[in-house]
Amino acid sequence: MISEPAPGFRYRKDPESKQEFLEVPIRGELLADFPMFNKGTAFTEAERDALGLRGILPPRVTTMEQQAARVMENYARRESDLERYITLIALLDRNETLFYRIVLDRLEQLLPILYTPTVGQACQRFGHIYRRPRGIYLTPEDAPQVERILGNWPFQEIAVIVVTDGERVLGLGDLGAGGMGISIGKCSLYVAGAGIHPARVLPVCLDVGTNNDTLLGDPLYLGKTRKRVRGPEYDALVDAFFAAAQKRFPRALIQFEDFGMGNAYRLLDKFRGGACCFNDDIQGTGAVARAGVLAALKRSGAALADQRIVIVGGGSAGMGIARALKDAPLWVVDVHGLLTADRTDLNDVQKPFARTGPGGSLLDVARRVRPTAIIGVCGQAGIFSREVMEAMDGPAPIVFPLSNPTACAECTPDQAKAATNGRAIVATGSPFAGVAQCNNMYIFPGMGLGIVAAAIRRVTDEMFHAAAETLASMSAGPLYPPLGEIRRISAAIAFAIAKCAISQGHAEPCGDEVLRARIGSEMWEPRYIPYRAATGAVTRETMRKEDRRP
Repeated sequence: MISEPAPGFRYRKDPESKQEFLEVPIRGELLADFPMFNKGTAFTEAERDALGLRGILPPRVTTMEQQAARVMENYARRESDLERYITLIALLDRNETLFYRIVLDRLEQLLPILYTPTVGQACQRFGHIYRRPRGIYLTPEDAPQVERILGNWPFQEIAVIVVTDGERVLGLGDLGAGGMGISIGKCSLYVAGAGIHPARVLPVCLDVGTNNDTLLGDPLYLGKTRKRVRGPEYDALVDAFFAAAQKRFPRALIQFEDFGMGNAYRLLDKFRGGACCFNDDIQGTGAVARAGVLAALKRSGAALADQRIVIVGGGSAGMGIARALKDAPLWVVDVHGLLTADRTDLNDVQKPFARTGPGGSLLDVARRVRPTAIIGVCGQAGIFSREVMEAMDGPAPIVFPLSNPTACAECTPDQAKAATNGRAIVATGSPFAGVAQCNNMYIFPGMGLGIVAAAIRRVTDEMFHAAAETLASMSAGPLYPPLGEIRRISAAIAFAIAKCAISQGHAEPCGDEVLRARIGSEMWEPRYIPYRAATGAVTRETMRKEDRRP
């Protein structure tokens, strides 16, 4: 656990009882308004007296379990998923420990609300449901002062930064500053899924404008009301951010999230050689898709190299999956048809996957190739038509409609089963009842945990392959293990990628038991611990008096 989760707050152990406690430098309403350390009605009688909370809180002391029951009772009354999302985020803004306890204990139930598909609605409505600041916003005008702005963040032992420019949020496109909802969501999943302490995650939004006319015309939109900044001004902000982040948080992992195709690969290739960073849309999606394919092939004993895989979608995610599965024969189809060598519109990322010979539509390719697997990340609902799936080959064709939110899925699981006479092995990107979900959460929290625990300096594609192999090995029956076991999964992936990093020279060598101990020690458990007042603890009244001094 970090020694100083916030300025003045320190974890200590009683020398006699060896019990851990938190030394608290603030009292009264200040503490009750500090969500990372607020316990609400669970403050004990002694803590209420010592910390100036007597009379501020209702008289009855309640347990965390009773608090959770109250939250979930109110949650159940909400009539829409967006209202449920707001209820949970309001709890995060009140009492972080209780929020993470509830999420961890009910992960499979709450994940579709906190992340895809509901988080997409939250990002679209971000300015309308905004309540409390969380994270750092940077604009191109801030480029000369990024380091100073990062210094405004109260927590300085940052281990994971999730940064977005909001250009390609899920399957919803350009949501500008509303993309901050994605960075906040991913940071929350690092905490819940891998136990990274909540004081060690930092959501960042690079607000470079938006080309979404609806947002630009919305009086409640919270970002800069201008078209997207491109070119040197954009790059100057990204460069300044990376330089400042590496200087102020030198051991932090920086995760790119929801950048458009034009910047996603370019920025990853630019920074990955000199910074500890990865792009979850490219590498995380590729790894979790690879794990699902490998798990499906385990059932039949077939080899990956013998498959014929069609990937539908030539953007960041599609090309990330292509890179992850490049040891199998691949056909990539985008909005203009099959990627072929004679096309003049391909970018440098797509060109290595261009085929020689005839092109054609998805249906043309399916009938000609007879694929054993099709993977969709194009965001076009229904593109996996019955005719396409009927053209598939093999006793157990693999059908992965991975676009999200749910309305963008390339087909439904029922459609895949019906078109293949029940033979299809299906995984989806958004949740469908009773169907395996190909969710990046299986990968990125464990990557972050391994990077933190082993102090990994660079992130390589081989580490993502190690993560995929580990995840595939943990499947038993379904393609993926239950998300309720995410901390066990994250610990296993952290160990595998740390071993890979050590073998590649990107982390200092250590024994397996030492490594496992480090991984375990980094996994914060959301529970209340005793608090003690620091000498000279500050109240709101003493702050007011300080303000009046000449």
